[in-house]
Amino acid sequence: MDDQKEMSFLDHLEELRWRLVRSAVAIILFATVIWVFQEWIMDHVFLSMKNPSFFTFQFFCDNFNICVEEIPVKMQSTTVAGQFSYALMMSVMGGIVVSFPFIFWQIWSFVKPGLKQNEKSVAKGVVLYVSLLFFLGITFGYFVVAPLCVQFFGSYQISTSVENIFTINSYMSTIISTVFYSGLLFLLPVVSYIFSKLGIITAAFLRKYRKHSIIGVLVLSAIITPPDLVSQVIVAIPIVLLYEISIFVVALVERKALRQT
Repeated sequence: MDDQKEMSFLDHLEELRWRLVRSAVAIILFATVIWVFQEWIMDHVFLSMKNPSFFTFQFFCDNFNICVEEIPVKMQSTTVAGQFSYALMMSVMGGIVVSFPFIFWQIWSFVKPGLKQNEKSVAKGVVLYVSLLFFLGITFGYFVVAPLCVQFFGSYQISTSVENIFTINSYMSTIISTVFYSGLLFLLPVVSYIFSKLGIITAAFLRKYRKHSIIGVLVLSAIITPPDLVSQVIVAIPIVLLYEISIFVVALVERKALRQT
């Protein structure tokens, strides 16, 4: 610990550089694996979302009798390097997602020595919880938000004379950004826990602005989902639950702090 405190500025920069290098190596390794299997991943992970047999559509059809017909979507690449560019982007983003726990652990290991003892105890187990919530959000984004976007925009036609021919750019950007942002959004309870332990927010504060937050959630769900009420509600419910879980977590922290005083 003392050695960590006595490190010079250049030593800290050197440590940061090596942690970034390790993170980059992890991303490249996973990206390489994804690149090798790019055709299978493209067909079964991304393009499968436009098929009625996709897990989400099949689940709603079997359990709620809400069935999706064949989505009339064609795919095209309009630039010379379009397919190559998005195969590369898919590989790199996939590498970031898969190696996220390792990347976050590298960042946390760099930041942790500079924290006070009480701040370290606040964030105990943070790597595990952040990773679990991130992958839970990724799962939600992939199986709920992204398929709803593909189904709505793929089926919507302003006129039967106009075909939906998505560019690979538009299609992949929509799915990848939606899934990745969902992963980040699910980190809300962990962020709330840490902020409450540091005294930045309280349960009373979160309860006071609950109505404002719900409006914000509805606006957010309207942005990241198709403009139909059902899709917005499906996406908004988990986000509202995350907010309520955050209030519960913050309240637990406050009760525990009162018992210790």
